[in-house]
Amino acid sequence: MFFKRKPDPNSEMNFLDHLEALRWHLVRATLAIFVLAVVAFIYKDILFDKIIFGPKNPHFITYRLLCMLSEKWSIDLCITDIPFRLISTTMAGQFTTHMVAAGIAGLILGFPYLLWEIWRFVKPALSAKEKKYTRGIVFSASFLFFCGVAFGYFILAPLSINFLGSYKVSEEVQNAITLDSYISIVSIMTLACGAVFELPILVFFLTKIGIISPQFMRRYRKHAFIVNLVVAALITPSPDVTSQMLVAIPLFLLYEFSIFVSVVVARQERKNE
Repeated sequence: MFFKRKPDPNSEMNFLDHLEALRWHLVRATLAIFVLAVVAFIYKDILFDKIIFGPKNPHFITYRLLCMLSEKWSIDLCITDIPFRLISTTMAGQFTTHMVAAGIAGLILGFPYLLWEIWRFVKPALSAKEKKYTRGIVFSASFLFFCGVAFGYFILAPLSINFLGSYKVSEEVQNAITLDSYISIVSIMTLACGAVFELPILVFFLTKIGIISPQFMRRYRKHAFIVNLVVAALITPSPDVTSQMLVAIPLFLLYEFSIFVSVVVARQERKNE
């Protein structure tokens, strides 16, 4: 049902035929994501207690590493307490959150297959030379996405949860964070970082079509570094330089890698001309 007969490669497809082909690619990708979401829904103990609530546990690997750095460098980075509790304020709150969290997990796990289906749709329209340049694009984009998700989950999410969960305007106010608010922070951090880490792929295509150049990216390198520092200063739990660098350096290295990608693509384009 979900696999259509391949059209004749010698025949031309009209606009509606392309829409029909795209629809079936998206149907298969959606089905795969749905199946993975169902699996995540079933194993809710692992999804919530081990993964989603991991950054709330003082024994989370990120907090242990920060304590090790504190002992080694004699600076205060150790986090031993997450002083807030989670609550659900609506009757269907936990069930709804369970479905949303399972859907996000399915999307993250099914992202490579989604890319592969999109690639299968785009590939027939490419020339032999373009196919050669974009070989391995699905693997590269998936790898960068999962690196971004890991960076968001192990770095940004724990630091943000600790800072926002412990922040108080007065001792008279105690923090009782709603479950959906907590899930939003974790999911936004992970998915946003997954998208940000696709920057080298975006730079590849923008350089390929001539919208940006290595010179353009080098010109705005200082601006990118300042933005990274500002973001790091806002989300890190303490105002010291070390914790800010733990966040800013990986993002800056990603920008530098994107410049390298742009240089390689621009050089190849000059050779072809």
